Amino acid sequence: MKLIDIGANLTDPVFRGKYRGKQAHPDDLVHILARARASGIVGMMVTGGNLKESAEAIRLSREYPGQLFATVGCHPTRTSEVDRHSNGATAYFTELRQLIDANRDVVVAVGECGLDYDRLHFSGKDVQNKYFERQFELAEATGLPMFLHDRNTGGDFVRIVRENRSRFSNGVVHSFTGTVEEARALLDLGLYIGINGCSLKTEENLAVVKSIPVDRLMIETDCPYCDVRRTHAGHKLLEQASMAGGWTAPDSKKKERWASDSTVKGRNEPCMIRQVLAVMAQLHSISEEDLAERLFENTKAVFFKDIELQ
Repeated sequence: MKLIDIGANLTDPVFRGKYRGKQAHPDDLVHILARARASGIVGMMVTGGNLKESAEAIRLSREYPGQLFATVGCHPTRTSEVDRHSNGATAYFTELRQLIDANRDVVVAVGECGLDYDRLHFSGKDVQNKYFERQFELAEATGLPMFLHDRNTGGDFVRIVRENRSRFSNGVVHSFTGTVEEARALLDLGLYIGINGCSLKTEENLAVVKSIPVDRLMIETDCPYCDVRRTHAGHKLLEQASMAGGWTAPDSKKKERWASDSTVKGRNEPCMIRQVLAVMAQLHSISEEDLAERLFENTKAVFFKDIELQ
């Protein structure tokens, strides 16, 4: 089985044992990546949420070549920082472009970018819209696909993407939690849809995921967020799954009782992608092995066309 986690926030300090600025346990990224490999993950896209995180995602990709790859962009909730750049907005996007150009072997997408109207306290609509538009320039100039974010935008996201669709090759709207109609609008634009634990919370979510053709799906964890929780509608399907290859979730401990061979409670990590896969397979009445193969091919065709993943 080969899997690609398209959304891993591995620049988050929790993957170095640091929570809210305090070191709670040793840096355990090496153990996290080993568990990911054991679960079948052959590649991960480390999300760049702003200029600083994009540079860090690239650094991690250099540290773990062939396993980690980077996205470069500005998340909608971070767009308010663009105008605060010491040399202005143009310099901010110039630096993003320079990061891409200097690291084309590890940068696989422009993003994370898009719109998020659930968190306007971080960045207002006007600013989000303006700097979402600017990132199509990056995609057009570099030829890279896009890693996209859409949350409760009342059609604005679809409208902006439609207006700019000729400027980028392809892309995925990750962590999708929208309606069947919203999914259809994205599919009509030729986009792929990324599924994680947050996409499987409610019965309505499950119906939406079931409605999306397998050849337009990708899979992710969005770790350290978006795990499949016991309160989620998807969890009952997880309980029915046999888990291909006999994979079982590692023991989980509170961070105060950290152990190198255990996950940390409340901190999702890449290996838990197998739970997302199991639920998706149940919804589409397909084996986990067959679904994994099709998800891998979808993702490789968009983001890893010229990259060999072992």
